[in-house]
Amino acid sequence: MDENLLQEVVDAALKAGADAAEAVSAERRALSISVRLGELEEVEREEARDLGLRVFVGRRQASVSGSDISADARAKLVERVVAMAKLAPEDPYAGLADPNLLARGALPELDLFDPSEPSAEALEEKARTAEAAARAVPRVTNSDGASASWSASHWIMVTSAGFSGVHRASGFSLGASAIAGDEQGMENGYEGRSVRWQSDLPDPDFIGSEAGRRAAQRLGARKIASTTAPVIFENRLAASLLGPLVGAISGPSIARGTSFLKDKLGQQVFARGVTVTDDPHRPRGLGSSPFDDEGVANRTRNIIDDGVLTTWLLNSSSARQLGLTTTGHASRGLAGPPGVSTTNLTLRPGDRDQAGLMRDAGSGLLVTSMFGPSLNGNTGDWSVGCSGFWFEGGELAYPVTEITVAGNLIDIYGRVVPGSDLEIRGSSNAPSLLVDALAIAGL
Repeated sequence: MDENLLQEVVDAALKAGADAAEAVSAERRALSISVRLGELEEVEREEARDLGLRVFVGRRQASVSGSDISADARAKLVERVVAMAKLAPEDPYAGLADPNLLARGALPELDLFDPSEPSAEALEEKARTAEAAARAVPRVTNSDGASASWSASHWIMVTSAGFSGVHRASGFSLGASAIAGDEQGMENGYEGRSVRWQSDLPDPDFIGSEAGRRAAQRLGARKIASTTAPVIFENRLAASLLGPLVGAISGPSIARGTSFLKDKLGQQVFARGVTVTDDPHRPRGLGSSPFDDEGVANRTRNIIDDGVLTTWLLNSSSARQLGLTTTGHASRGLAGPPGVSTTNLTLRPGDRDQAGLMRDAGSGLLVTSMFGPSLNGNTGDWSVGCSGFWFEGGELAYPVTEITVAGNLIDIYGRVVPGSDLEIRGSSNAPSLLVDALAIAGL
């Protein structure tokens, strides 16, 4: 599928009665291998090619998608979506992005596509090596398996406003899960990475050994009494605290008035010194893209600058509703109107490593696993199930389990102290984060 075919689809929609249209195509190839206990467990291969079309008739819109891109199927797709749009309710904020905001000229080179395509045998060998390394760790007694995968995607967008853009990306991942056991019980440990280029993947032996180490380290986990104490969120999961932030400053949430940060624009939300950056143009970034999903030119922004909330996250529709300009954060699939999302979100590091944060706190909880978060989007009241380690005198003392950490995110954000151990592992990243006192529910 190419840009010329999508332009034909857009032109056909206009001839059929649409006032504006955008067509997108997505091609994806993927291969995934999983092993368990040294044996091949599953092989999954995917090859998909899909077409999506969104049209506007006045302020009415509709969208459809399909995998049949033959001439007859395209004609039916166009006919159906224009008919749907004519019957849709009016949306005063619907429409394509402002042509003046579209990405024009040469797009940034983001180095997102690795042309190498590993064989099933090569992926299987990586998974086997990772699992073997995990099982070789002392006190590891079983395995939940290991997996290795590869993918390649090709995204094209063409609109009647004159935008045409292509986005290619590849993905490579490797992960292992180990089970450690003793007379007191069993514990799980996992390690995995996803990258754009195969050469950026860690060695399989490291992945497996780290999964095994984390499982064995959890043995002997205790329950603790409820208390209030300093809490450090490990860098592997600390970015989870940014998820509610993204939801709270997204344009649709602000427009609905359902955000605990709806009155905080331009105000101090985090402690001074805290900066959260969204960078769509990070080379090889897992969230990188040369334009947003409306074709709007995107750029790096400090969403939080020295603790101050500087912007909402807007697509064209929510920007119109709020009387503002889109920030280039539109995100969409093949069908349906765009939503809002970040690209590569990063909370910038401080000057103390995790050990330094523990020394500063003295005693408290180091969270290494989180599950079942609960958030009141209107108030910011937040809680999450956790496990991790209790530390005393600035040193790890023993593993703990079956606890819940709770607080209000406005209060938590205002007291966050970033560590220096930032590690880019995904599209949302943060160093270890210290909060000087949080309610911990245990026994």
